[in-house]
Amino acid sequence: MAATKAVRGRNARRPENVRAYVHGNTVRKLEPEYRPQVPSQSPERKEHSHLDRNTLRRNQEKALQVDLPYLALLIVAACCMLYICINFLHIQSEINGRMDDIKCMERQLETLKSENDALETSINTSVNLDYVYQVAVGELGMVYADKNQVLLYNKTESEYVRQNEDLPQY
Repeated sequence: MAATKAVRGRNARRPENVRAYVHGNTVRKLEPEYRPQVPSQSPERKEHSHLDRNTLRRNQEKALQVDLPYLALLIVAACCMLYICINFLHIQSEINGRMDDIKCMERQLETLKSENDALETSINTSVNLDYVYQVAVGELGMVYADKNQVLLYNKTESEYVRQNEDLPQY
């Protein structure tokens, strides 16, 4: 029944004290609306509020005016910000210039490495090993060592061999 009374249609007029039906198992409690009471103003109060409005307006005008210390502080802050921005741009341009220099030097390094490799290859290919063998055996009298003249030993400490190091006894 309650559902049929509450649902009448959207355009139907309801009395002000009747609320719409709330679906669900709990219903909220109605609380009276809080309306603060406005005290009636006396003529003295009205004149006093008019004076308050004038002082309020004067205070607002004073707040909008820029005084000398505030202006000086604002100018100093703007100059500091400008100085910081200029230094930032200067440092950024130095970094970009150095990055360009590094790229140029890397290209030069690659060029020098390729030239060095080409020169090393040409030196290695220009040496005729047969000619070196003929000069060593024919002119200098060098011969290959026999098997009994060669001593082989294992060095377990490190793979690095020092020329002045003592050889193990056999």
